Amino acid sequence: MFDLPLEAWYGWIGLSLAGVALVGAAAGLPTAPPPDAEAVAGTVDRVAAAEYTATGEHPLEADEIRLGVRRIGLRSDAGTAHATLAFGPVTPVPVGDSPLRDVLYGTSPSRVFDSPQAFREAIVGARADGQDATWREVDRTLIVRRVTWEGVDVVLVDA
Repeated sequence: MFDLPLEAWYGWIGLSLAGVALVGAAAGLPTAPPPDAEAVAGTVDRVAAAEYTATGEHPLEADEIRLGVRRIGLRSDAGTAHATLAFGPVTPVPVGDSPLRDVLYGTSPSRVFDSPQAFREAIVGARADGQDATWREVDRTLIVRRVTWEGVDVVLVDA
């Protein structure tokens, strides 16, 4: 009763359109999984949980990163992934020249800052900026360092 004769032109057009739609849907699927934000957050958490000064690195397979004080986001052509940090808050190092960047890469805070209070103020300012984290390009690994200086404990993160 509802049979469609295959000799009908509209049957072939409908079948062709369905095939084109199926190929288009398959071509739009990502070819790789989204970046692994949980693994990156695990690296940050391991360094943050250390009792003493510690450093960690994690290679990033993402195009962009969003570093917040309690969350990390990674984005690539394959998708976007987010992870919440178990040990926080962390301090995202500001983009550009920053004394915190020198500390992240191994310089002692006493050589970069005049006092622990100045160190603390730089941390508070960086965390305030981290509350409004924006996406930024990634071209290297994520670096994490836990530093303690005269009662000031901080976990610095940059990518």
